[in-house]
Amino acid sequence: MLRGVDDAATLVELAREMNDPASEREAEASLPGVTAELEKLELARMLAGPNDRNHCYMDINAGAGGTDAMDWASMLLRMYTRYAEARGWKVELNDFVAGEEAGVKNASLYIQGENAYGYLKAETGVHRLVRISPFDANARRQTAFASVDVYPEIDDDIKIDIPEKDVRTDVYRASGAGGQKVNKTSSAVRLTHIPTGITVAMQNERSQHANRDMAWKILRSRLYDAEVKRRDAERDANEASKKDISFGSQIRSYVLAPYRLVKDLRTGVETGNVDAVLDGSLDSFITAMLMGVKNPNRAIPE
Repeated sequence: MLRGVDDAATLVELAREMNDPASEREAEASLPGVTAELEKLELARMLAGPNDRNHCYMDINAGAGGTDAMDWASMLLRMYTRYAEARGWKVELNDFVAGEEAGVKNASLYIQGENAYGYLKAETGVHRLVRISPFDANARRQTAFASVDVYPEIDDDIKIDIPEKDVRTDVYRASGAGGQKVNKTSSAVRLTHIPTGITVAMQNERSQHANRDMAWKILRSRLYDAEVKRRDAERDANEASKKDISFGSQIRSYVLAPYRLVKDLRTGVETGNVDAVLDGSLDSFITAMLMGVKNPNRAIPE
């Protein structure tokens, strides 16, 4: 691959020495193809983790900020749905708890697509929104927070032993977005892993049995992911730049007022095209994070 770059550069240099514009243009025309191959190799390097090729689950939870935070969580739900659909991935809404006045308290997605976890794991953390609140009669600026957590669907051959005595099961009636009733039976299932406090709710399937099976599958994935992160945290405990993934770890700010800017606090990548980002244009942020880019002056072209 590097030889291809060197060959093209040599041809350009020779064409310039011979004052041969046609050959120079031909040599330059070959560079994009070489660059594309280099980008594919770089992408393969970035997505080399043990679960990066897997489908994934995503949890979105409203945080501080009241109704604005719940509305913000619904905006993130739309943003990630658009991002996934643009990549040709399939998105299923596993659980949805609507906010009292607007938005969503929490939502859980199942995202199926090649490298879904590899890409979306970069979005884990707290997302901060600053805007003029549409819910404030005095039109004051408000700050709202929502957390995003992403974990891989684990392969069936990975055995996660969970004693049933460690899990509390609750059943309840399922309801959809906006509060409309999905059915009149207690088909929704909530599992709580008592030792860790991890909770999984599932109401997308038609029967309690199917919801229970899916909830157990998700719980195994979450416990597996929690154990991987625990081991990674121990391994990286001495790295000063290591940030614990918790509800207090802000990764990105979305400012809609008094100016318009989206900035990733980990990489410094930023853009003023807020509407595009909220419509799912996340590639520059995600790629920079996966490549370990840290450039406070780096901006995404408008």
